[in-house]
Amino acid sequence: MNPILEHLKNKNLLWQANHTSQIAYANSTGFSELDQQLQGGFPQNGVIDIESPIGIGELRLLLPDLLARQQSGDRLLVFIAPPMLLNSEMLAEFGFELHRVLILKTISSAQSLWCAEQCLASGCCYSVVLWQHDIAINQVKRLHLAADKGDALITMLRQQKTVQTALPVSLALRLRAQPQGLHVEVTKRKGAWPSSAFTVDMSNKWPELNCQSIAENVVQFPNRHSQIA
Repeated sequence: MNPILEHLKNKNLLWQANHTSQIAYANSTGFSELDQQLQGGFPQNGVIDIESPIGIGELRLLLPDLLARQQSGDRLLVFIAPPMLLNSEMLAEFGFELHRVLILKTISSAQSLWCAEQCLASGCCYSVVLWQHDIAINQVKRLHLAADKGDALITMLRQQKTVQTALPVSLALRLRAQPQGLHVEVTKRKGAWPSSAFTVDMSNKWPELNCQSIAENVVQFPNRHSQIA
């Protein structure tokens, strides 16, 4: 090997195209299909970028991991600028301790980013979920630094991006609706290749998503069909 290349490789400054690495300290997502694609699960800290329409189950995808992290420590879970009312009864039924869940309403994107950075760097929060539109590369880098400092994870939920910019995130996913869960595409994963779309079945955790059960209810209660539709 060329001495210069060998020196760069020894310093971990050279990445080879045939090399992939498992994300350190990966936390199970709670969905076996997703864990398999991510070689273990979500990263312990850093920045996750999720492109998804609102209300297709994007938050459900995060709940098992968020709950597991809450149960393993005593820090806070923070939701910033959610576009809808979060259902506290659903969170409580799923197992969250509501006194350790903080919801921040903001008046601007800049304020949301400032709140996210402060929460991450404080060390008081294990995870931040941020609803955000476009974001610049330097802003992502600031969130990364804050997440590393506070040993926290931030997940940005964004609708279809108006500007397709490659961001320096730990993980990027693209979601589409599917009757029993979600179609998921891993568009970026640090230290590994992207992957083609696959299906995450959520019907085990949320039986109401089971199409067969819905069909049976329609057959057993035909008079309710018009109300359901």
